[in-house]
Amino acid sequence: MFVLDSHCDTPLNIYRRGLDLSVDNENAHVDFPKLKAGGVDAAFFAIYTSNILSQTDAKELADNMLAAVKKEVLRHPDKCAFATTSAQAFANKEKGLFSVFLGMENGLPIGKSLDALRAYYAQGIRYLTLTHAGNNDICDSCATESKTWHGLSPFGREVVDEMNNIGMLIDVAHISDESFWDVLKYSSKPVVSTHSCCRALADRPRNMSDEMIKALADNGGVIQINFYPYFLDGTYNDGDEKRPSYKRIVDHIDHVVDLVGVDHVGLGSDFDGIDYTPEGLDSIADLPKVILELESRGYGKNDISKIAGGNFIRVFDIVTK
Repeated sequence: MFVLDSHCDTPLNIYRRGLDLSVDNENAHVDFPKLKAGGVDAAFFAIYTSNILSQTDAKELADNMLAAVKKEVLRHPDKCAFATTSAQAFANKEKGLFSVFLGMENGLPIGKSLDALRAYYAQGIRYLTLTHAGNNDICDSCATESKTWHGLSPFGREVVDEMNNIGMLIDVAHISDESFWDVLKYSSKPVVSTHSCCRALADRPRNMSDEMIKALADNGGVIQINFYPYFLDGTYNDGDEKRPSYKRIVDHIDHVVDLVGVDHVGLGSDFDGIDYTPEGLDSIADLPKVILELESRGYGKNDISKIAGGNFIRVFDIVTK
């Protein structure tokens, strides 16, 4: 079984706090000791920039974060290595190394430049979350009341086409419903949501409706379940004394499986990007609890292997090859 987390915000900790990944850090959800305890083979480290930044500042931050992550990963050749293909990641596992994939959360750093998109691909970025909590030059966000484009912008359609051409995964997390439907309309390849939950179980705009999940699956894509309590439980608010159990993650997995089958769901924790975690799942070291819960609900080894990483890798290979 190959275990992959499709979204960790660990680069922020590396860049802003000088996180040493080789140490078990008290205030981090992800580091090498925790990854080893959690049985995790690979993760996408997301280069995140906020929509409150200017494009120039976002690009500067993204570039600095990328440099910091590369420096930190290369500092530990006995523990980890970068991967841009599944073959590299499988080879790293054989060598006992954790694989760091790179994603970019928010297309703001590319501005209106396809050359910038291609440059980030050349630096190892293998998925782009089109926007975050604000509308940008590519599309609208689910978080804004007023919409700029009511879907993809004309440039956004060019971005989708170019991502298809170069083999970069399109991540629909955070984008508006209208933008989501436009992405499916214009993308010739399957798309993913790297860290989202089900709106039917927690009615938040960031989560995906049943109709969206069905369309994503029909297109060959996958939804990776987010571990943030606010997205897992519609009654929870940050700081509430009672947090939803980690078993709620499996409730969302069950819902997707009941809706579209076991081939279209996986794990995208959002660790290091969330202030609160589910009860019983304090860091990525606790991930085996989710696997055990899947087993207790009757999932077999093959299906658990798909959920743990196989489904995402399948879509990744289709898009990137």
